[in-house]
Amino acid sequence: MASDHGAFMTKFILQPAKPSPGLPLNGLTFAIKEMFDVEGQVTGFGHPEWARTHSAACSTAPTVLALLEAGATCVGKTVMDEMAYSINGENKHYGTPRNPCAPDRIPGGSSSGSAVAVAAKLVDFSLGTDTGGSVRVPASYCGIYGFRPSFDVVSTSGVILMTQSFDTVGKT
Repeated sequence: MASDHGAFMTKFILQPAKPSPGLPLNGLTFAIKEMFDVEGQVTGFGHPEWARTHSAACSTAPTVLALLEAGATCVGKTVMDEMAYSINGENKHYGTPRNPCAPDRIPGGSSSGSAVAVAAKLVDFSLGTDTGGSVRVPASYCGIYGFRPSFDVVSTSGVILMTQSFDTVGKT
């Protein structure tokens, strides 16, 4: 089995309800940062105590559902900095994803696993969150592009936020 570079917290498959070759993201795979709700799963926010003290999500984040409806397949949740509170990409509880571009260097954070999954070609794209660089920094450290849209352009519903007035959903 090929290495996942320590990028994933959990692996699973969420597929489009109505697969169709005509959908714009048909055949693409993506991963999501451990801040996005998936119905029936606990969103752990990068910390085992958070995961232990919170219930499973009752619904899936609308942004994830939109990607599924466009034909993409979600393959799992990625490692992140504890509670999104660092820019290094290190997590003492779950490990630090290995930077495929520079294995002896940190991957950057807090969306470290999301960037590593794309850079290692494990997925076509991934979702993270960005307050002060949490998508863009790991993307740059891992040699890929990261995009932070303007505030409130992409829904943050069903996403645990660090700072509600700054967080955006971004893509690597």
